Amino acid sequence: MISKDAQWLAEQAEISLQRLTPRILPILAQDEDAARFMERLTRYFPDFFASFIQLYGDHYDVFYHLEQTLIVIAQTYVQRSAELRLLDQRREDQPLWFQSEQMMGAVGYVDLFAGDLAGVQQSIPYFQELGLTYLHLMPLFRSPEKNNDGGYAVSSFREVNPKLGTTGQLAELTSELRQHGISLVLDFVFNHTSDEHEWAQKALSGDREYQAYYRMFDDRTLPDQYEPHLREIFPEQAPGSFTHRPEISKWVWTTFYPFQWDLNYANPALFRAMLGEMLFLANQGVEILRLDAVPFIWKRLGTNCENLPEAHILIRAYNALMRIAAPALLFKSEAIVHPRDVRSYIGSDECQISYNPIMMVSIWEALATRETDFMRHTLNKQFTLPVDAAWINYLRSHDDIGWGFADEDAAELGINGFDHRYFLNLFYTGRFPGSFAAGVPFNYNPRTQDMRISGTLASLAGLEKALAVADPTLIDAAVRRILMVHSLILSAGGIPLIYLGDEIGTINDYRYVDEPTKAADSRWVHRPKADAAKYAQRLDEKTIEGRIYQNIRRLIMVRKTLPALANGDTRFVNAGNRRVLGFIRHDQILVLANFSEHPQSLDKRVLRQEWSPVDRVTDILTGKLFTPEDEFRLEPYQFFWLKRET
Repeated sequence: MISKDAQWLAEQAEISLQRLTPRILPILAQDEDAARFMERLTRYFPDFFASFIQLYGDHYDVFYHLEQTLIVIAQTYVQRSAELRLLDQRREDQPLWFQSEQMMGAVGYVDLFAGDLAGVQQSIPYFQELGLTYLHLMPLFRSPEKNNDGGYAVSSFREVNPKLGTTGQLAELTSELRQHGISLVLDFVFNHTSDEHEWAQKALSGDREYQAYYRMFDDRTLPDQYEPHLREIFPEQAPGSFTHRPEISKWVWTTFYPFQWDLNYANPALFRAMLGEMLFLANQGVEILRLDAVPFIWKRLGTNCENLPEAHILIRAYNALMRIAAPALLFKSEAIVHPRDVRSYIGSDECQISYNPIMMVSIWEALATRETDFMRHTLNKQFTLPVDAAWINYLRSHDDIGWGFADEDAAELGINGFDHRYFLNLFYTGRFPGSFAAGVPFNYNPRTQDMRISGTLASLAGLEKALAVADPTLIDAAVRRILMVHSLILSAGGIPLIYLGDEIGTINDYRYVDEPTKAADSRWVHRPKADAAKYAQRLDEKTIEGRIYQNIRRLIMVRKTLPALANGDTRFVNAGNRRVLGFIRHDQILVLANFSEHPQSLDKRVLRQEWSPVDRVTDILTGKLFTPEDEFRLEPYQFFWLKRET
């Protein structure tokens, strides 16, 4: 990476654009909206140029790569449909559309939820019933039959897995979803490809051009220098970060699994190749790309090769190019790292939206301890984002849960981070006395004693254990937990995201151990196939499925009537009772949630110091009016959304 001052970069950007423009004018010659493209190019080229030069300015052929990059975005633009160009204009007119209280997300696997893309299309009425405006379909592109990491070992970024449908069907689906007010979100596996990808196969055949697309080494000299600084992601299944390929006598960088080859973004040709794949998906109508494993995309000797400055510069370069060629497309970061690093990827010039693992971990931590002090302390430090960005607030994903809180935040409250993680691992695998959870260990590392947790929301929240003993009191407590934590992600500020199946209380499915390709990966315990019979019970509130579904759906509908629950301005406050979490939204709504299985009372004098109108408020969810004479009492796992009355 080279360093240049801002004035020099601006001057060189202007000169370079003047030189490069004649190369793309013939491509745009017959396009009715060429002027719009050129306007965007003029506006965003300096941002792209600054990032590109910092990354590749020391390459002798950097100007060639600049030229080829502009050709790629011009060619993609002229292929963009009229429907998507109209969407581009709408998004430019309302750039913060994703911050609305109307936003509601869900995520799931195509095959496990609906069978195939046709099944997803047929499920649109259900998505509307639930109130979705955002649908994230897990990796659906061609990948190896066996070694595929749940689809994250991509063999083609442009071909849908034939078992799920075709690329044409994908484009049809995005269009129909959009007609029903639902934006499609797909993963863009940013860090690596499968070793069956065309590029990898050419590299294995000895093609040096494609070998340069990956991080490859002739011997162990450099890998041995890198490795001591790197953490093992899957120490049980895939220890180490390098894999020897005897076909070419080279060591390949494989951060995750031996069949997933890390891409070499230090190569500008690879930058351009991935740009083409990204823009192809944009032109299929995908509105949000989840950038997978962003902390790992740049490597530098002597570092842990995570969260390096070049990773941010790289994303900013791609972001600027999207603003030119496909401005409707947003980036979502997936960075399950230290809280300060999670937040570092978020902003209008990088990833406009991001998973919020900080809040997710905090919720589970508070459920286990029945105390909210650490949660409030952490979120007051880590929750605030730039005004042009938004969190994705979720309770669990397709992945495991790791306890990614900041040790320094814990220490400020006298909590030992290592010991606390040990407790949480015991609790959520059901090995701590009194635990309600039925989680499964994932990737225990004997060197660091680190471990993560697998399990569905309902199983981690106690429903599985309660059903096993058929105890109505325990079942009621588990359902209350499930509803309470959903109330938090729906009200905290950001886009709420539900893993499909959690809305009906799906519990762990242990049959994954009978499938050889899944048995070693406990995350499959929380990726069960949708149960049609259980979904059919969602309308009957006498069933557990119906009680959970109908109450979550009501919360979603109420949220959509409350602009005060839109993105921004969340203040976590002292509720005067460590069992109760409190936060204020836009100074208009006070949210209270009891994290205990026992009733809790609140002192209005404490709350009055945080939010003055607590003496006369109404719970939006029940209509109950609290006057100065009334006590604030929350039943086990009860929650309020309070608004002032005049």
